[in-house]
Amino acid sequence: MFWDNVAGVYDLFANVINRRTNRALCAAVAGIIEPGSTVLECACGTGLLSGVIAARCKHLTATDFSEKMLHRARKKFKNRSNITFEAADILHLPYPDASFDAVVAANVIHLLDDPNAALRELDRVCRPGGRLIIPTYINKSQQGETDCVSSAIGKAGADFKHEFTVDTYRQFFADAGYADVQYTLCPGRIPCTVAVMQTH
Repeated sequence: MFWDNVAGVYDLFANVINRRTNRALCAAVAGIIEPGSTVLECACGTGLLSGVIAARCKHLTATDFSEKMLHRARKKFKNRSNITFEAADILHLPYPDASFDAVVAANVIHLLDDPNAALRELDRVCRPGGRLIIPTYINKSQQGETDCVSSAIGKAGADFKHEFTVDTYRQFFADAGYADVQYTLCPGRIPCTVAVMQTH
């Protein structure tokens, strides 16, 4: 699996190549997490957001499909008692309905064949009135050009299924039936847009 293969170097991308974006992303997500909440994080990777989420919430369940990514995240946060790391498929989450106060799924929507199915599953496990926090890389310009870093990562095997502009990302949630969505742009080499919406 591509993500198992790049687990050892993923932090180089996150902390060096796309450092500016990810610093802004961490700050944006930290500001949304409510103290005392229980949070599910999907596609946690090596833990880019896990630490900032756990610093704010009561308990974080951090999941990923890649065991090697999870291994690195567990090592990073072995001293944090309020994080549980588990393997899980974002399309088939092993949690009951309404299990969490907030659900975070960062930079994974563009990798999925059926992002709408993932969105429904994230909504299912979040309690009514809870928050879905879905940051995604904006790897296409308004002129329709894929940025060079995203292009290189895609050619290496990341297999992006969708390339979003800010406008098409907004349209994705509108088409899914979410009318009241807040967006925060995190600028950088590969910018990211954080979409936040309340479940019904």
